[in-house]
Amino acid sequence: MYAGGYRRREHRVEAQAAGITAAQWRDAQLIWDYHRLDHEPRPCPAGIALGSNDLGVATHAARLYLQGLFPVLVLTGANSPTTLARFPRGEATHYREHVLDLGVPEQAILVEPAATNTGQNIGRSRAVLRDAGVQADSVLLVSKPYMQRRAYATCRRLWPDVTPICASESVDLADYVQRMGSAQLVIDHMVGDLQRIVAYPEKGFAIAQPVPASVLAACQRLAAAGFTRRLLPSS
Repeated sequence: MYAGGYRRREHRVEAQAAGITAAQWRDAQLIWDYHRLDHEPRPCPAGIALGSNDLGVATHAARLYLQGLFPVLVLTGANSPTTLARFPRGEATHYREHVLDLGVPEQAILVEPAATNTGQNIGRSRAVLRDAGVQADSVLLVSKPYMQRRAYATCRRLWPDVTPICASESVDLADYVQRMGSAQLVIDHMVGDLQRIVAYPEKGFAIAQPVPASVLAACQRLAAAGFTRRLLPSS
C-alpha cells in the first residue's frame, strides 16, 4: 500500500509535468475506466486485431493466439493521420510482421489492409473470415484498452449475429500514457471515442451504450480544456 502510494504520486507528478492537471487526470481516469469492458477471454472461432497506433494490440493478439483462444487471427487496418508515420506500410501489414516475430504461424493469419475506421475494421474482417470459410458465432476483438466499448458497440450493430468478446493488454492509464509517449494524444483519443459512443447510434454505426452523467461531465471538462484533436469535424 505504501509503495502504491508512491506510485500514484509519481504518476501525478509525471502528468503535471506534461501539462495535465490533477483534476484532468482524474477525469481521464474516469473515462478510461468507462471505456474498458475487459470481458473474460474465452475460445472463439476467430480473433480480430483492430488497427491503431498501438503495436501492443498486435502483441496481445499474438499472446491470445498462442494461448489457444482462437485458430485464426485477422489483422485489420490501413492508415489514419495518427498511424501513417509509425506504420507507413499500413497498420495490418506492420501488425502481421510483429505477430510473425512473436510466433504466430503464417497460415493462421488473415490480413485486411484497407479499413480506415472501426466500422470498416468490423465489416471487412467479417468478409475476410467469410471468404476464408470461417464460420464465427463469436469473435475475440483485440483493441487498444480505451477502445473496447466502441469496438463492442460497433460490432453489435454491424455484425449482430456474432458475440464480441473484447480484450486488451492489462495496463493502467499511467503506464499506457508513458508507453505511448503523450498524455495529450491518449486523452484526445479517449474523448473522441466517447463522443462517438454517444453520436454513432443515431447514425446507425453502433448500438447505444449507457453513459453515466459523471463520465459525460468529465468528457465535457476535458474538451473545454482543449482535448479536442479527435472530436468529430462538426463539433
